[in-house]
Amino acid sequence: MKKLVAYLLLQVFILVNCTAVFAQQPPVASSVEAPPQQSDVFDAGSSTYTGEEKTDTSNDIFQGHAEYTNKLEEKNKELFTGEIDQLVPKDVIKMTVSQVLSTGYTEEGDEFFAEITSDVEGEKGVILPAGTIAHGTVKEIQESKRLGRDGWIEVSFDYLITPDGREIPIQGQMSTKLNPVVGTSKVLAKSAGYTAAGGIVGGFLALNIFGLPATILSQGYTLAGGAALGGAVGMGMALYKKGKDVLISQGDEIRVKITKGIDLPVFKKEALKQEEFVCDGLNVKITNIDFEEDPFGEMNTITVAIVITNLTDKYFTGFDISMVNDLNASFYPSVFGDTTLMFSKIKPGDRTSGRISFSVDNIKRKHWLVIYDRMERKPIAKISIDNAKRDLKDKKEAKKKKKKKDV
Repeated sequence: MKKLVAYLLLQVFILVNCTAVFAQQPPVASSVEAPPQQSDVFDAGSSTYTGEEKTDTSNDIFQGHAEYTNKLEEKNKELFTGEIDQLVPKDVIKMTVSQVLSTGYTEEGDEFFAEITSDVEGEKGVILPAGTIAHGTVKEIQESKRLGRDGWIEVSFDYLITPDGREIPIQGQMSTKLNPVVGTSKVLAKSAGYTAAGGIVGGFLALNIFGLPATILSQGYTLAGGAALGGAVGMGMALYKKGKDVLISQGDEIRVKITKGIDLPVFKKEALKQEEFVCDGLNVKITNIDFEEDPFGEMNTITVAIVITNLTDKYFTGFDISMVNDLNASFYPSVFGDTTLMFSKIKPGDRTSGRISFSVDNIKRKHWLVIYDRMERKPIAKISIDNAKRDLKDKKEAKKKKKKKDV
């Protein structure tokens, strides 16, 4: 009986709850009213679906515009003269390598980069400016061997990247390998040198051991025997001695020979000028540039002859003049070079001339002569050495042409 009552109560509870749930649902329409007819309109101007009623679109058109930019053409006009010159086969380009190349370290197939250190000129002007980057690959490499045979490296270059961003395919190569005839004669010369040296040493040893009387009694055979023995020892040393390994350090200059000609545009002189500035009232003129060796035989000294006219209120001395390279490294006057201007004081209204030297880490890099205000320690002049070199070269060429005309 209890089970029946519980079952009836459960059924009543379910019925009541279901009724309440259905009572909350919105009434369902007996028929679905179709939306008003619309045409699928695609708006060409906005590239979106509008869903608007269809209208007459016979007059609608695609609207747009084409923009022509002549930036490349304007850039070329700024950089180039419009003339074409040729980089011909057998032309030699001076470069400095960016990493160490060594027969004991480098392997065939290794890639590296080099930088052109001097402008490459054709008959009409500069076609490859200094600072152009070359991509190279180690083609062959040979370590040093016995008999005094030196090691060698052969590299090839396949493209250049100019400062204005152009990539130029080239064919160039550089090898430290000696001509076979030269290499053989070099080995023979070394062998003969060791043999001769050994013979002389052996003769003197025989003379010291047996004495002069024994040498006279033997009619010189003891001396000859000692010389022969010494020569044999010397020849053995020559056969055993290895040649030299090749070591091209970072910053060392190499000479690359072009193997295939290529046409290149000629740069304007103004496009090759480096950035520089001089404050108002200060005039700095470089009249000569010399690259010299220091007392230790290293070619690392730049000596400039300058004329300074100071019509400003600034005051500076020779110690306020430095040489700054393109890596922003500063080098101050060297006591091992010309010290004419080092102890000079340039006051407002002064006009001074003289020479001043700087010891730098690599004379092949770009450099600027920088003058600082002594009070504020701010640069008041920055003169490009490269610009000055080009100007001096142009003046020399102009003088030569003038002399030819006069003759």
